[in-house]
Amino acid sequence: MFFFDPRYLLFVSPAILLMIWAQYRIKSAYGKGMKVPARLSGAAAARYILDQSGLQNVDIEETHGHLSDHYDPHDKVLRLSRDVYHNRSASAVGIAAHEAGHAIQDAENYAPLVIRNAAVPAAQFGSGLFTIMLIGGLILSYFAAKVGFTVLVLALLCYALVVLFQIINLPVEFDASKRAKRVLSDYQVVDDEGAAVVNDVLNAAAMTYVAATLQAVMTLLYYAYVILGHRD
Repeated sequence: MFFFDPRYLLFVSPAILLMIWAQYRIKSAYGKGMKVPARLSGAAAARYILDQSGLQNVDIEETHGHLSDHYDPHDKVLRLSRDVYHNRSASAVGIAAHEAGHAIQDAENYAPLVIRNAAVPAAQFGSGLFTIMLIGGLILSYFAAKVGFTVLVLALLCYALVVLFQIINLPVEFDASKRAKRVLSDYQVVDDEGAAVVNDVLNAAAMTYVAATLQAVMTLLYYAYVILGHRD
């Protein structure tokens, strides 16, 4: 019913095309921004923003990987990839400021972030259980159609948790980027040229989250179409 179904591509192709475009944009904007100088490194900019926000308790660490930057709300640590941590460029300070924005959200108990953090276990559980129940439901359908259908519907609900997490994540990321753009200008970490580049980098990054959310939504709609539309 699901495997090698060309209809799946029809559902998700808009999201795939958007993701390809977004990845191209972020690669282009990031590369351009790495050539635009800033007066601080990414790590120094993040430290300055955090200190100005009264978050001296939040540490900053270098981490492995390319664009693997993230804020860990559990350990109160902002982890920056090597290029972002050391580089004095508009791209580096833009990404670092975005992650610092998440730390500020955490300190302010920003509601969408609180909800997102609470939804992480449910999304992880739903993602893993979805695959198991999908396969189980397909197998059961051959022996007990009604039981198999029930299991497939439950699998659909599990995947809905993943989609819900993606949707909740959007305002969190948009707000962090908005905060980053504002503080970098207010604290004069970048000039007008740098601010424009930061805007391009963060907007491109935001589109990758939009594309991921769209793909999750369209995947859910595909499974709903197949499962609920062919229950007989």
